[in-house]
This record gives sequence, C-alpha cells and structure tokens, in this order.
Amino acid sequence: MKPEEFKLYLTNRKASVVDALQKIDKNSKGLLFVINEEFILEGVITDGDIRRWLIRTGELHGAVENFMNTQPCVMHNKNVDDAIKIMDEKKITALPVVDDDGKLYDIIFYNKPSKPKTINQDVLKNVPVVIMAGGKGTRLYPYTKILPKPLIPIGDIPIMERIITRFNDAGITEFYATVNYRANMIKSYFSELQKNYRLNYVDEEQPLGTAGSLRLINKSFDSPIIVTNCDILINADYSDIYNYHLESGNELTIVSALKNITVPYGVLSSGKNGNVERIDEKPKLSYFINTGMYVLNSELIKEIPENKFFHMTDLIDKLMKEGRTVGMYPISEDSFLDMGEFEEMHHMEQKLNLKSE
Repeated sequence: MKPEEFKLYLTNRKASVVDALQKIDKNSKGLLFVINEEFILEGVITDGDIRRWLIRTGELHGAVENFMNTQPCVMHNKNVDDAIKIMDEKKITALPVVDDDGKLYDIIFYNKPSKPKTINQDVLKNVPVVIMAGGKGTRLYPYTKILPKPLIPIGDIPIMERIITRFNDAGITEFYATVNYRANMIKSYFSELQKNYRLNYVDEEQPLGTAGSLRLINKSFDSPIIVTNCDILINADYSDIYNYHLESGNELTIVSALKNITVPYGVLSSGKNGNVERIDEKPKLSYFINTGMYVLNSELIKEIPENKFFHMTDLIDKLMKEGRTVGMYPISEDSFLDMGEFEEMHHMEQKLNLKSE
C-alpha cells in the first residue's frame, strides 16, 4: 500500500467527528485506525461508532478518543489467508497488521467477492415505502417541462427507478408513489418494466405537499412506514435505519446528513464601538441537514389534515411543539445524494460513476 493511500485510513485520537467522517467518506471503507505520533495503534473507529456517538450526544466536534474501540483485533504477520478467516469469524472488513512494538505497518482489507451482504432483508420484508413523486421539479426546468422529475435519468436510469431498486435490494417489495404532475408518464414507464415488487399509485388532484398526500393512501399500515422524496439517494443500511427507529421510541425519525460549508471570506467578530475582536479566515461550518427520508409511525397519518397542503416539516413542527419524540439518524455527507438542482444532479452522476449524456 502506498504511503499516501495508507494515510486515508489513519487518524489520531484528538481528531474531531467531522474530520473523521470526511476521511471515512474519502476512503470508502467505513473505518479509521487511530495511531499516535510513533504509529502505535491505539484504536479503531467505524462509521457505526460515529453514528452512535452522534445519536447519543449530538456533538460534532468531540474527539474520536471519546468513542473509539481501544481493543481492535490485530495481526502480527501479513498472512492474507489467515486474515480472511479472522475477518469471516469476527464479521469485520479490515485487519491492522502491527509489529512486536504495536506499530501499525499495514492493513488487510476483506476483498473476497463472495462476502455476503450485511443488510438484513427480513427486517424490511413487510415495510412499505412511500415515494413523494407529485412535484413539478421547477428547479430542474427545462428538463421538467418535458419529463416529470421522477423520470429524469441519472445515467440511463430514471431517479425514481434507482430509488426503488435500492429499497428493493434491501428486501422491500411494497411501494406507493404519490403522483400529480405528468402522472400518466410515470405510470406508463413503470408499467413496461419487469419487476418483483408492487408499485401502487396515489393520485393527487391538487398538490398537497410532502406529507399531505399520505392521507390519500387507502390502506391502514400495521407498522412504521418509510417516506422519501423522489430526488434523493441514500447510501446507508436501510434495515439499520428502520431498527433504530423501532428501538429509539421515536414517533418520527429524520435521516440526516452532515453538511460542511466553507464561508469563502474572512468572518469578523466585533465588540463595542465596532472594534474587531477576531477574524476567522474562511471558516468551515458543519450542520446536520434534513435529507428528505423519514421513518414514521403509521398512526401519524391520521394527524395529517385532509385535502390540505401540508409538508413533512409541518408534521415535525407539530410533534415537537406537543413535546413528542422526533429523532434523527445521522449519515455522512457523501452518503446523501440529491438531484434537486442541475449542479447537484451532475454531482450525483459523478458519485455514481456515471457519465451525463
């Protein structure tokens, strides 16, 4: 492994959560090994460790030493066959190789193509997904003058088909699409596909927002449902998201993504009489944003007003004002792909290694 590549998988105990998430996004392996200045291995952190820390504390700038695993499984010789056996047994995807002094000098990754998927499809077997597909997609005009937003291709596959495929791969077979603008085009396209899932349509006679159309679904659900916008892709374990919602006791869970914004100017802090007290040159701000994917208890559908424009954020505001539990499931910045605007659409294609026509 080249030194510059090796560094992608390393951090130090004082690194912040934000820095760790960004590095994990870059290495695409879901983990970092924690070393000191002498390259002594001190621990390991995974994206799951970070998620649990954020859910528990909400602290973005805490140091990774607060939650790292200080007793990682290690090898003392680089034997790939033995490493694969250990990783199979421990259900891990990487093994650090250390010398007799505990210095890290290599990492063995699980690269067997036959490694089984970790997604538990049984969890989501009977879970319905509602796709909000009725909007006009005005930010993507003039594309949406011809096509409804759900049919705009990312590569050569419409975004809504990509969304359904991802959920279907996770074991979901029941889908509802709320449709309004150019609904017949959407229905026509999906009627011609061979599919192993059921796609039901909920017709909005008038736009009802990202939650209002849920009241139009003519079916009662026995378990929490997943609701998603039609212009996003979430790269995460859907079964883990769903289990978190069930175990947390939330009435509604928002899938949230880290967003890092660099202010392209020096930011001034002033005191009395206009005196400048500090200049922060191009500071970086970090937030968790609403991705547009939710898990909500099915009973909440009855609390959405009938035939009224009502966004999911209106429902969230209502619950919070009443002191009810709304939670979030955090994911990294690169795990959230949005195509709401042209620049974001091209970014989605790049992240999926697709070429725009």
